[in-house]
Amino acid sequence: MLKELYIENLAVIEKADIEFTEGFNVFSGETGAGKSILIGAINAVLGGRAHKDLIRTGTSRAAVSAVFDSIPPRVAEKLAENGYETDGELLIKRDISADGKGQVRINGAPATAALLKEITSGLIDIHGQQDSRILTDNANQRDLIDGFAGLGEKLAEYAALFRSFSSLTRRIKQLEAENTEKDERIEKLNADIAEVEKLGLKKGDEAVISEKLARARNLEEIASSLSGAAANISGDDSDRGAADMAETAAKLLSGITKYVPECGELAERLSALTVELRDISADVSGLLPDEDEGGSLQALEEKMSGILWLKRRYSLETDEILDLCGEWKKELAELSECDNTLAELNEQRHKAAEEVKAAANELSELRKKAAEKLTEAITEQLRFLDMPDVRLHFDITQGKITVNGMDNVELMISVNKGEDLKPIAKAASGGELSRIMLAIKSVCAENDDTPTMIFDEIDTGISGRAARKVGRKLSDIAGKRQVLCVTHLAQIAALSDNHLLIQKNTDEIRTYTTVSQLGYEGKVSEVARLISGDSSEASLHSAEELIKRRDEENAE
Repeated sequence: MLKELYIENLAVIEKADIEFTEGFNVFSGETGAGKSILIGAINAVLGGRAHKDLIRTGTSRAAVSAVFDSIPPRVAEKLAENGYETDGELLIKRDISADGKGQVRINGAPATAALLKEITSGLIDIHGQQDSRILTDNANQRDLIDGFAGLGEKLAEYAALFRSFSSLTRRIKQLEAENTEKDERIEKLNADIAEVEKLGLKKGDEAVISEKLARARNLEEIASSLSGAAANISGDDSDRGAADMAETAAKLLSGITKYVPECGELAERLSALTVELRDISADVSGLLPDEDEGGSLQALEEKMSGILWLKRRYSLETDEILDLCGEWKKELAELSECDNTLAELNEQRHKAAEEVKAAANELSELRKKAAEKLTEAITEQLRFLDMPDVRLHFDITQGKITVNGMDNVELMISVNKGEDLKPIAKAASGGELSRIMLAIKSVCAENDDTPTMIFDEIDTGISGRAARKVGRKLSDIAGKRQVLCVTHLAQIAALSDNHLLIQKNTDEIRTYTTVSQLGYEGKVSEVARLISGDSSEASLHSAEELIKRRDEENAE
């Protein structure tokens, strides 16, 4: 529950340190005293919007801190999941800066406003005047039944089935759209693949072909140079070559070895050189072009021309074109299987549709049963809240299947005897809506572990005995959880366990709002003001009577 709220420089509140108790906490004060600022401060520590316009004029920052204890398990789990330690208490601090650089801290560690909102979602349930109007929305009426019935898990399972069905439907539509252009695409793919494959290319072929083409274009020069080199080494019919001359020289030197011993070594070297020269001559002759090599020039030119055309067309290198061709073949295979795929997907979609319909029907039945019980429970609460002739009915009709099921929900109401049931938006006044919402909150509180509930001026449009009944109902709820209530009614304020007075004071320069915790005398005086606007003896006596009645009722 909320133990303490500290506010600094927020709107007209310079500083306020407010302590709350278990049970029924009431705020009261003159209109415009700043009660809405307190609700705004609580919203801020719950991750709500904290605009810099809230900062008190003349200051550069505002701060709101809150201390909670008795943390619900689901909130403790979220804290642990996000790395925040807690020893049973939770401290939240929200700084609002004029430069827009606000800060959020959870138990002293930094956080974002979004994370704060997620973590604190199970701490406080705030009901304001606008919530009663929200009740007139059909989607909220359906959500009310779902929450009462505890259908969260069923709804999540159904939503997963529906999304799977929707995904299949989108995929089928996409394939069907693609299928209309399939034949043209297949024809184009076949043509493109044929253009690439007719060249018979493999990765790396362009470099090889380029080398062969350069040789083919210069065959005459190559042949002449190789033939000339071979003739110079081995000789020809008319001239002796270098190998023959080296051999002759070796023989001459060998013949005079006995006279000049050094010539023996030189003769051996020349003999080895002769062998090497003849080997070189044979290798050179082996490089001479074949007789039919000249005929391949045209074929090579055509192949290179084809390669260059492909490169210009696709603006890619040869190996990249071959990779692209591989992708075309995969796509072609997929398109060829498109009819089979569509048939399989349609079968899956039919099965998914049956599952979604069955799940939607189950939800619908559960909602109808829950609606009957919820109607009885709300009606019982409303009779206590001085609406004895009220009749309620949740009109559940089946419509288009959506992610929320197939039910359209309309909350119908008759407030007075003899009146037909009509949509709640048309048949209930503001005060009646407030009591209906309170009845709903009271019923749903049985299935909710939120430790604190805030009611902001739920007494709008009610007075007299109805106001007393609303106060009793709020007090009953406060017997199970902490309740904070902003009120203008003495009948409600008299029932409080802890009464907080909000006062606006003005000096010569500024306006200040203070929050004071009232003792018994202060409470009597404030309840008297709510009764008659003053603290006359008669109003003080009436206030004491109201408070005494509260104590007597609690003692029963």
